Amino acid sequence: MQTHEIRERFTQHFVNAGHTAVPSASLILDDPNLLFVNAGMVPFKPYFLGQQTPPFETATSIQKCVRTLDIEEVGITTRHNTFFQMAGNFSFGNYFKEGAIKHAWSLLTNPVEEGGYGFGPERLWVTVYLDDDEAADIWHEQIGLPKERIQRLGMADNYWSMGVPGPCGPCSEIYYDRGPEYGKEGGPIADDSRYLEIWNLVFMQNERGEGIGKDNFEILGPLPKQNIDTGMGVERIACLLQGVDNVYETDLLRPVIDVAEKLTGATYGAKDEDNIRFRVIADHSRTGMMLILDGVTPGNEGRGYILRRLLRRIIRSARLLGATGATMAEFMNTIMDTMTPSYPEIADSRERILAVAVNEEKAFLNTLESGTKLFEEAAAAAKSSGKTILDGAEAFTLHDTYGFPIDLTLEMAAEAGLSVDEDRFHALMAEQKARAKADSQAKKHGHADLSIYREWVDQNPTEFVGYDNLDAEANVIGLLSGGEKKTSVSQGEEVEVILDVSPMYAEAGGQLGDRGLIKAGGALLSVTDVQKIGKKLWVHKAVVTEGELGLERVTASVDKQWRHAARQAHTGTHLIHAALRQVLGPTAVQAGSMNKPGYLRFDFNYTEALTPEQLHEIEQITNQAVDNDWAVNTIETSLAEAKAMGALALFGENYGDEVRLVEIGGPFSMELCGGTHVSHSSQVGPVAVLGESSVGSGVRRIEAYSGMDSFSYLSKERALAAGLAASLKAPSEELPDRIAALTEKLKAAEKEVERMRAAQLAADSLKHVDSAQNVNGFKVVTAQLAKGVQAGDLRGIATQMRDKLSAQDAVIVLAAEAGDKVPFIVAATKSAIDRGVKSGDLVKLMGQYVDGRGGGKPDMAQGAGTNAAGLHEAFAAVKHELEQR
Repeated sequence: MQTHEIRERFTQHFVNAGHTAVPSASLILDDPNLLFVNAGMVPFKPYFLGQQTPPFETATSIQKCVRTLDIEEVGITTRHNTFFQMAGNFSFGNYFKEGAIKHAWSLLTNPVEEGGYGFGPERLWVTVYLDDDEAADIWHEQIGLPKERIQRLGMADNYWSMGVPGPCGPCSEIYYDRGPEYGKEGGPIADDSRYLEIWNLVFMQNERGEGIGKDNFEILGPLPKQNIDTGMGVERIACLLQGVDNVYETDLLRPVIDVAEKLTGATYGAKDEDNIRFRVIADHSRTGMMLILDGVTPGNEGRGYILRRLLRRIIRSARLLGATGATMAEFMNTIMDTMTPSYPEIADSRERILAVAVNEEKAFLNTLESGTKLFEEAAAAAKSSGKTILDGAEAFTLHDTYGFPIDLTLEMAAEAGLSVDEDRFHALMAEQKARAKADSQAKKHGHADLSIYREWVDQNPTEFVGYDNLDAEANVIGLLSGGEKKTSVSQGEEVEVILDVSPMYAEAGGQLGDRGLIKAGGALLSVTDVQKIGKKLWVHKAVVTEGELGLERVTASVDKQWRHAARQAHTGTHLIHAALRQVLGPTAVQAGSMNKPGYLRFDFNYTEALTPEQLHEIEQITNQAVDNDWAVNTIETSLAEAKAMGALALFGENYGDEVRLVEIGGPFSMELCGGTHVSHSSQVGPVAVLGESSVGSGVRRIEAYSGMDSFSYLSKERALAAGLAASLKAPSEELPDRIAALTEKLKAAEKEVERMRAAQLAADSLKHVDSAQNVNGFKVVTAQLAKGVQAGDLRGIATQMRDKLSAQDAVIVLAAEAGDKVPFIVAATKSAIDRGVKSGDLVKLMGQYVDGRGGGKPDMAQGAGTNAAGLHEAFAAVKHELEQR
């Protein structure tokens, strides 16, 4: 049974049982404790935490999940995946233990022709919590499971919580006996490799207190309602139903391994270390692809760093298996083929996903090249010192600072006749992980307590009337100040005002919340921001500037100038997006935006910097759309119909069944958007593109002004151009050529000045050759040159001195003060080298006296320090060293 069919059967089973089918949420949710969604219940947390009332009593979903705590363990076992699909059914105060157990059992054991999975009941075992007699009795008395196949485990194994204060409860896990060839008899307690866990039924009935770990917390008492949260591992079910040993052999991942065999020449199953690399490629290709699908781009921190690490482990593993060229495109195309039946949205993002992954591969291959050079220097230094072991600290620096994989370091060290101090390397890695874990624990906190808003979210969602009205009569249904509910607030207080009706836009979709006023009798409040709670409740953040406000009737008014300019910017953002896609193609997909009165910025996925010509074309297309005076139409429709019309839906966004489509110029721009807009494109006014920049790997940003802000900007630019034209006595259209000519003249003059300075410096410095000392038969020049001489100057001067003394056993030692740095250099002639002089060793010796370090080749080496007072001793130390030759 293919994985796609396993998913469909699960969903249909629970829909037939009256559950609401809920689509998978994005892997990226606004949760302070999570980089990625890591469990099927995460999107339902507001319901389990009591922050919101669920819109359904029962639900089912197949949630995409990512867990990355143990990336380096992937592939070592065949059971660990970074990406997995968690099929679940949920009850919010409806059925409890009996219902959850019966639903799971019937799906697992019903015949295939009746919509089940057809597992033999005799192969199924279960575990329950130690004292959960109720669950044990249901399994035995109602399901008919023999008591010997019902095992009891403690809190660490069979008691669930979210890791922070909140709902918790015992659970019952279902296991499949794979047979004696997979391990010993005795059930899950005896061997959890033979007995494979396939489903976890969580009976959420209690509330947990503070604590750390799976079993070190207090149970505070029962929840008001008993809930059900289950998770069935889709990949594990696929493994069993497809009759393969592990998830890497299933229909989703095995095709990637087959491609890896073709590209590398290695064979899966031949060697253990190679098997690990094949599995890393398969697992990380899928996880990386799904992360890019949901809008993550490679970066140096947070989610971006995780993605970068995954993609680079793919490249590293392919290289270690024997690949010599690029591989990412074939891996990504293969995994997209296997996953598209379950996630049709992949097809719309295929080009973008491929571009992001391939671009990261190109960047990392360059890193491998530079890392190889750094390794070669470290290896040469170790061997020149007579060492056979590369310092673990060097390996750690290559790994941590330059992203150079330890596996490649080990391989290249062996080729160079060296081993690596792996104990030291792993100790430093452990220290880093401990620091990261401590930092993570310090930052981890409980969920923001939104329960104070609960009564309003459930009973009085705000009616937003701001699309058509900028003023509205409303009732104050809530006041909060300092995190507490109030019945009245007075002048000077900062307050959150909850209205039953509001004309003010709450921040969403990149558009900032409105500014405005709330008036009632003698009370006047200035609204500085508007935010949403639970997507239903408008919270107006305000300051009481006059009088006193209670729970009364008020007039809420939007700042009309603010709204007008904000609408211009938001509609301008849509026009910029459409123009971008015309110029750059469909892979330039929105990755974020922010618009406020007169200003917009637009982030988009693209791997290259835009040219001035492309920016000009984008600006021109945008302003042509403004000039076309197109009507800006908003259409309320279904999500399916909007997509059928060609509307752009942004990844990472969770849309409801009904959506708002904003259409400008027919096919020119159609986007799902809840923001406020002008009624005609001409009302945007001129759009002035300020420029574009990188905001992360594969993500670019365009910034622009709209409306009067654009006019003011262009007016200033015109005045600046006019001033330059007057100063240069040239027409404005000739300014670029005139400025370019002046720049070239200036560069030529600067070069001439620098040439003369260098010549004079060299002439002055060569005088030091005449005062060279004879030290043990060596002609030794030691000189501290004038202040301000740079490291590059030293190199040129030392080369000239060495050339002048090339017929002798000469050593040149120079230094200078350049700001707070002390650059220094040592050069040696060929005959001096033949007598055993190594400039690199002498530079390291000098570094001890000037608080610096350096290195290089026997004929020339450079370094830098910070202690100029130590130069006299440094020169003396070099002479002393030469006396020993």
